[in-house]
Amino acid sequence: MTPLNFLLVFVGGGIGSVLRYLVSITALRLYGPHFPLGTLAVNVIGCATMGAIAAFAIWRGPGGTSETIRIFFMTGILGGFTTFSAFALDTMVLWERGDVVLAGAYVLISVGVSLAVIAATMAGTRMLLVG
Repeated sequence: MTPLNFLLVFVGGGIGSVLRYLVSITALRLYGPHFPLGTLAVNVIGCATMGAIAAFAIWRGPGGTSETIRIFFMTGILGGFTTFSAFALDTMVLWERGDVVLAGAYVLISVGVSLAVIAATMAGTRMLLVG
């Protein structure tokens, strides 16, 4: 990891976070708070972008995309924009290499554990704050 890589992730992450905020507030203003459309849009856009960059890197060969571009866009911008795209890419990598059961387990464990942890954390915090 070089100082340039840290800078690329830092700047890209800032850009991605601002883009996420803009998409979220735009969706909220246009469609209201009844459905998390902003989050859905960010996740879908992030997955489409991650898929395009990953496919370009894979099928264009070793020179398809530089490490600098991958770090800036995939880790930086998309990392700030949505981590769901990284989850989706990890799942597809497992699937593409033939580890279908492992891909399915990864999805179930990731979603199940994440939901269980947030439910437990919210319940515990509520008990501490409200009694």
